[in-house]
Amino acid sequence: MVASTKKPRAKKPSAKRVQYAALPFRRSGNSPTEVLLVTSRETGRWIIPKGWPAKGKPPHKSAAREAREEAGVVGRIKRRPLGVFSYEKRLKSGKVVACEVQVFALKVKRQEARWLEKGQRKLKWLPRTKAAKKVGDDVLGAIIRTLNKPRKRSTPRR
Repeated sequence: MVASTKKPRAKKPSAKRVQYAALPFRRSGNSPTEVLLVTSRETGRWIIPKGWPAKGKPPHKSAAREAREEAGVVGRIKRRPLGVFSYEKRLKSGKVVACEVQVFALKVKRQEARWLEKGQRKLKWLPRTKAAKKVGDDVLGAIIRTLNKPRKRSTPRR
């Protein structure tokens, strides 16, 4: 018997899958910025609306679609992401995949009376600092805390 000279192939780690998320927020007058959180359908954890890319749509539009489907909110979404966080998603098959989520700020104008996932999730408006603690992910929490943070003035008022 002849020994093989080929080295066994090492399993290469699977690449991170990309998802897009909307960070719905509102602010009126001098009140603090509030963030809308939704629960995940599987575990009931507090998260932001997120999902897979929509074919033929730019990332920010995919994120806006997720916010509409999961929370019924519509508004103006930024084209550039606020930040990125990673997590592990368990698929229906039971397989776990690493996901990288790009987060886009969505200034909410209105909430529709009916939406695709109404009744499947709970929704909660929270001040951004409380929302950051509620999500349970340090990187996502940091992204939420930077949202619409009041700017410090570099020159004194007259």
